[in-house]
Amino acid sequence: MREDGAIVVSIDPDDEASMEEMEALLMNLGYTKFRRMVQRRRRPDPSSYIGSGFCLRVAHVAAECGFRLVVVDGQLSPTQRRTLANLLKLEVWDRPYLIMKIFESRAYTAEAKLQVQLAAMKHEIPYLKGLGFQMSRAGGGIGTRGPGETEFERHRRKIARRVRSAEAKLEELRRRRSAQRERRKRLGIKTVALVGYTNSGKTTLLSKLSGDVDVKGADKLFATLDTLTRGVRLDDHRVVMFSDTVGFIRKLPVELVAAFRATLEEVAFADMVAMVIDGASREALDHIGVIDEVLDQIGAGDVRRVVLLNKMDIWDSGDEGFEVLSAVKARGFPVFPVSALTGQGIGDFLAWLSSVI
Repeated sequence: MREDGAIVVSIDPDDEASMEEMEALLMNLGYTKFRRMVQRRRRPDPSSYIGSGFCLRVAHVAAECGFRLVVVDGQLSPTQRRTLANLLKLEVWDRPYLIMKIFESRAYTAEAKLQVQLAAMKHEIPYLKGLGFQMSRAGGGIGTRGPGETEFERHRRKIARRVRSAEAKLEELRRRRSAQRERRKRLGIKTVALVGYTNSGKTTLLSKLSGDVDVKGADKLFATLDTLTRGVRLDDHRVVMFSDTVGFIRKLPVELVAAFRATLEEVAFADMVAMVIDGASREALDHIGVIDEVLDQIGAGDVRRVVLLNKMDIWDSGDEGFEVLSAVKARGFPVFPVSALTGQGIGDFLAWLSSVI
């Protein structure tokens, strides 16, 4: 079986952008070969997500290609994941699990690892319930406590203890972050949170804004999981603190949003949110919609916003970028075309910022 290939399954043939995103996520995990398989359905099959006949086709194609991984562009219930895996005799992931695998591969610091571990454990708990039912059948009769049920309960208690421990450590982190925010507030220091779709160039922009060459972006999804904060001097000599946060993506798993609460609260308590949009992406307007949803989800929906339309060194000569610029302006947001790479437009943005913050 191939270790570098996967079949991406969808029930929405019109959402090509989502399937492309799935493939990009898999590429960031080292997968290089893909087959897309789409079954048009109005709603997922409650038992197996896709129909049983289509399952047979997927299994046939997987055997033909030598792939052993199937990734569903959607969220599977415990029953659906278990049924699909049994029917296909292959490893089965869904979109939330794939995103969590990416986060796991990008977690380098103790804080990031702890947050990803908490999300993974909370994601696993519902699937344990189905596993517990299977294991309890080893006990034999109704009302008995067989060895299988005992093993399940032991595993569940172990995960529950680890969840409580992780939550306690992250709560302490939240308290420290809150104390830091209070100190900045007493000193009159303003804060701007850089938010955006993953790989939109936020970290590179922070480096250019602050002049800190040690802050380095990377051309990969979710390169930044830890908050980076740097001071940026405005034209009036005031210093504003800019924070780079974890990137957003469509259908960001709720477990990850909850686990990264301590990190994302920096956005909710900021004086301004700077939405960094990849102006060269044909999905730029959709990305703004995703960012709006996540900001509402984390309690930052009412924070004042500005849009930084990044990568103008790429889109400046094309019509698509100007269409995005016009569409963003029509929504009523202040918008500044910028280039994190060349520094174009950053001076205009900072001059405006010094007049409004």
